[in-house]
Amino acid sequence: MCAARNQSKTSTPWVDGLTIGQVLKETSLRHPQNDAFVFCDPSVRMTWSEFDNAVTQVARGLLALDFLPGDHFGVWATNVPQWVLLQFATARIGVVLVNINPSYRTHELKYALQQSDVRGLALIDHYKSTHFLEILNAACPELASSTTGKLHSESLPKLQWVIGLRGKPLPYAVMWEDLLSRAESVSLQRVEDIADTLHCNDAINIQYTSGTTGHPKGATLSHRNVLLNAFYSGASQRLSEKDRICLPVPLYHCFGCVLGTMCCIVHGSAMVFPGESFGAEATLDAIEQERCTALYGVPTMFIAQLEHPSYSGRDLTSLRTGIMAGSPCPIELMKRVTGDMGAAEMTIGYGQTEASPLITQTRTDDPIELRVGTVGRPLPGFEAKIVDPDTNQTLPDGQQGEFCGRGHGVMLGYYNMPDKTEAVIDKDGWLHTGDLGMRQPNGYFRITGRLHDMIIRGGENIYPREIEERLYEHPAVEDVQVVGVPDRRFGEEGLAWVKLKAGHDASERELREFCADSLARFKVPHYWKFVDRFPTTVTGKIQKFKIREEAIEELGLQEVAKIQTA
Repeated sequence: MCAARNQSKTSTPWVDGLTIGQVLKETSLRHPQNDAFVFCDPSVRMTWSEFDNAVTQVARGLLALDFLPGDHFGVWATNVPQWVLLQFATARIGVVLVNINPSYRTHELKYALQQSDVRGLALIDHYKSTHFLEILNAACPELASSTTGKLHSESLPKLQWVIGLRGKPLPYAVMWEDLLSRAESVSLQRVEDIADTLHCNDAINIQYTSGTTGHPKGATLSHRNVLLNAFYSGASQRLSEKDRICLPVPLYHCFGCVLGTMCCIVHGSAMVFPGESFGAEATLDAIEQERCTALYGVPTMFIAQLEHPSYSGRDLTSLRTGIMAGSPCPIELMKRVTGDMGAAEMTIGYGQTEASPLITQTRTDDPIELRVGTVGRPLPGFEAKIVDPDTNQTLPDGQQGEFCGRGHGVMLGYYNMPDKTEAVIDKDGWLHTGDLGMRQPNGYFRITGRLHDMIIRGGENIYPREIEERLYEHPAVEDVQVVGVPDRRFGEEGLAWVKLKAGHDASERELREFCADSLARFKVPHYWKFVDRFPTTVTGKIQKFKIREEAIEELGLQEVAKIQTA
């Protein structure tokens, strides 16, 4: 294990040098009777002492299935209590948690399971119209003839165990209650013995990010990566054991499982989950009923709450701080949140999964013009700079270039993708984000755009090429270009320009359904246009920026495009 550092005359965080399991144990001893987590729906509540014991029981259950340090374990679920328990149980025994987006369809799920080498997968049965078990069976048809722990799949050779988090018993799965029962066969001492072998720089989490090229990539993060990010992002909000953080953000994302749950174990704050997925009314209910002092969300979540019919009658006086991040934050929205909503100390953060995730953040005592108009300054232990994308030379203040960060949060690398890792982390350790920004003379940063054609819709990264490649599979499509256009609610929406083959026909509805068959719903373009040609350079290269400009005019999005963001 790493040696813990004393926090005497230095400002070294108390968590530096510790593992996640050690930090959870310490917090449970410091605040045993305080709320650790609260799930409003389903209704579950645990103190820190109860939570620590529950995590250990789940860890013992995993050991009973012979999971060992370094094994990979996937969780594919909405925001449910078991997700959080598994996050900390895997960390306690050194098993690497693999976050899987609950919006994934069959081919996306299969890719993630293959690429991440998971030995076990925990999942819910269904949520709303998504039937997780059906999708899993389509990705792994051998399950139908398998029994518990004896799966043999040609396409998923590492997958051995399936854990059913809820629903009816399945012949190939260990159900949640059974996992807890199996824990009785493993001693507490074995958990402690394994925990003593772990190191703070060990990989503990793989989070898939769309990135800017190719298939999703698994950003591999260590105990130290996420604990220090949680410490500093929480310090920027002045969090303590008296705070209660409302978390409508998804757990599979860094926003939920680092800035959310990890922040809470580091600072002793209570984590409050309004529901399995975001709902404006449920979030407002949770803030009121649980007297939440902090609120997290992407801009579209805050907009939905402010515009909800019941908003004006709400008592939100408990709110003080929080984080707005995940996509560009409109300046006027931030003013409403800090003013009308009452979260006067709301912060804005900027980063990406590869940085665990925050690189910069505003502070609660920053002047209002900095807290609404910038993404803040680097967290302690992080450096940031703006470079010329062509020459990699550092640019002076006020000039736009690529935003780069270096420090404790930079990932260990993309799992099993050394070439992709080298493409974003240079020899000096700088993470090249692919985002455009500029540094102000006071050391604060603004994000001004992107080098690549990534679409960020409501905090979800969408890679246009993935959608284009799916549409190329349609027999009527000759060519297609997908771009992002501005949207008041989600920040951006996808737009597809489609050129059909001569003599072929296809409707917008048909192409939508074709995409939805294999892509997560948020990736399906919102706008469609059938064209005979695309704008090109003299050498024939398609100019996506011109498609975007023309679409803004045609769709009447000029005012939305002018919305200022930090």
